[in-house]
Amino acid sequence: MSRRFLLLLALTCAAAVGNLYFAQALTPLAAEGLGVSTGAATLAVTATQVGYAAGNYLLVPLGDRFPHRRLLTVLLCLTGLGLLVAGLAPGLPVLVTASAAVGLTSVAASVVGPLAAGLVAPGRRGEVSGMLASGAIGGMLLSRAFGGSLAEAWGWRTPYLVAAAVMLLLAWVLAAALPVRPAPAAGRPYRALLAEPLRLLRTEPELRRSSFYQATVFAGFSAVWTGVVLLLTGPAYGLGAPAAGLLALVGAATMVCTPLAGRLTDRRGPDLVNLVCLLGTLASAVVLAAGALGGAAGMAALVVGTLLLDVAMQCGMVANTTRVYALRADARSRLTTAYMTCAYLGGSAGSWLGARAFGAAGWPGVCALLALCAAAALARHLAAVARQRTGPRAGRAASSAPGAGRKSRRGSR
Repeated sequence: MSRRFLLLLALTCAAAVGNLYFAQALTPLAAEGLGVSTGAATLAVTATQVGYAAGNYLLVPLGDRFPHRRLLTVLLCLTGLGLLVAGLAPGLPVLVTASAAVGLTSVAASVVGPLAAGLVAPGRRGEVSGMLASGAIGGMLLSRAFGGSLAEAWGWRTPYLVAAAVMLLLAWVLAAALPVRPAPAAGRPYRALLAEPLRLLRTEPELRRSSFYQATVFAGFSAVWTGVVLLLTGPAYGLGAPAAGLLALVGAATMVCTPLAGRLTDRRGPDLVNLVCLLGTLASAVVLAAGALGGAAGMAALVVGTLLLDVAMQCGMVANTTRVYALRADARSRLTTAYMTCAYLGGSAGSWLGARAFGAAGWPGVCALLALCAAAALARHLAAVARQRTGPRAGRAASSAPGAGRKSRRGSR
């Protein structure tokens, strides 16, 4: 895989992920333009997220049934058409419906990952996963600024129309650039593909392990970002809601860190990267707790703590996906579905628990929840590594070795 082609795939991830977030900055202007309340206009954002969750479960497994070039081209074209309809929507019902369709089809990043893993040698999967993660992070962070700036200058419809043009252009480029490769499960019934992720979770210990790490850490991550808005707008700081958006920009540093984590994963294996990231997540809970002090010292703690948490979560995800992609070359899309579903459920639970932890114990309660999530994942990780080292099959438990294959499943039983 050439570096130019890898950058094209990273750009595709950025554009697809950006579709999930840029509408958040348009809500007030869209509400004004459509003559509805701001609360009603947020339904478009909610519909996009719900559609994305459904797309990961319903569409990503098709990556094992259809050639990636055809699937990606169709998904990007459908996303472009959905964005076009949203940009031309005459009223809120059409906008909400189109937004759900955009979320449903914006799963290109989940399709690109398995595609890229199959195009490189096992010793480069971490590097490639890190680059794709960097692209996705950039799309998430920059899309809000992109959407807000265009909307302020030319109206709320403009970002949708520009995004539609970008997706259709990417579809045309990828149709010419992607290699033609047969699908590993061509002709497999769709119903069987949908049932496969649950079976894989039962039969693949290393998939369960990676999914547990990501679900718990993402739960703590979501709890923090739910609680930090309440903290910043509360009496300790008295800031407006946009302050949380500015704080989120510190996560841009992860665009540099994830490729480095990928290279380290290739050299030393995912277990070492997971260990460092879980310890970093636990340390971030301690740093973030000082945010309750308020003032300059508290804000500094929030900046450092959220940066540490962002880096730990995203770099840990690179290690987890590298481990998952090494399990079965014939089922990478279905493995991705199982992994992403677990991560999404963990994040949703974390948001719910974070709001309740803040209501019950304030910001220290949110930090305690983050520490509990990190400790649970760390305990699971240490137990798995100990079994690999002392168990009778430790020699074959190659999950932490670069380029580990299906035999890695036996090590964590």
